[in-house]
Amino acid sequence: MAERVRLVEVGPRDGLQNEARVLPSSLKLELIRRLGEAGLTTIEATAFVSPAWVPQMADHAEVIRGLRRIPGVAYPVLVPNMQGFERAMAAGVREIAVFAAASESFSQRNINCSIDDSFGRFRPIFQAARERGIPVRGYVSCAIHCPYEGVIAPDAVAAVAGRLFEAGCAEISLGDTIGTGTPAQVQAMLSAVSRTVPLESLAGHFHDTYGMAVANVHTAYQFGVRTFDASVAGLGGCPYASGASGNVATEDLVYLFNGMEIETGVDLERLVAVSVWISREFGRSPASRVTQAVGVVPPDVA
Repeated sequence: MAERVRLVEVGPRDGLQNEARVLPSSLKLELIRRLGEAGLTTIEATAFVSPAWVPQMADHAEVIRGLRRIPGVAYPVLVPNMQGFERAMAAGVREIAVFAAASESFSQRNINCSIDDSFGRFRPIFQAARERGIPVRGYVSCAIHCPYEGVIAPDAVAAVAGRLFEAGCAEISLGDTIGTGTPAQVQAMLSAVSRTVPLESLAGHFHDTYGMAVANVHTAYQFGVRTFDASVAGLGGCPYASGASGNVATEDLVYLFNGMEIETGVDLERLVAVSVWISREFGRSPASRVTQAVGVVPPDVA
């Protein structure tokens, strides 16, 4: 049997949340549908966060209720607190994610509380999720660098990841939030984290600010990680990290793994078409190097 990796498409949530133009729900639903038809089996659909903080996600309930679910495709959502969890459950959500940070400064500026306090917020979420049989994913931001503190010690990342795992996260996504990491730093971080969390429960989430995301994914794969987050067309960024570019483009990872004869289950041609379409909606060329290389950029923005 061929080696396989799982790609978690975060474009509809992480990719859109930092866009100035708020897309109508119908376009978000169309994006999610096209991604599923391209072969993505995990598509992070939205976030049940306060519209005051993230206006792009104000229609979270409408998006979930409007999904035309494809069999075998999961549509997790981000929830920051118990109120968000309850709203997500009322909308019919079946999988959730929570968000922690390896940096105290980032935690304070992003969710207005300390790392310890964030786990206090998560406690009732984990309990309610267990009671309802809802899988929980955990994100760890600033797994390499913090925009406020600089380099983050690998042991600090391991400590937060370990707490999430012990609390009940089935999977923990390690985020290079501002995209400054290098392969050597990724390897050092994974060496520390894998002592507290099994490799099969880890995922990589790399932004491409310095053009290192694909190299970092390759390094994490060689280390043993088999799940990676990505965003179609390289959409995204971080509103709390000035200058941080989008997530690694999903197309670029599919191309990488195709070249390594590793299965993703994703149709690259169809995915590129999605990339071109959503980029046209924003009036710009895709950030994906693969989509640019095959020459199908929107003619009005080329």
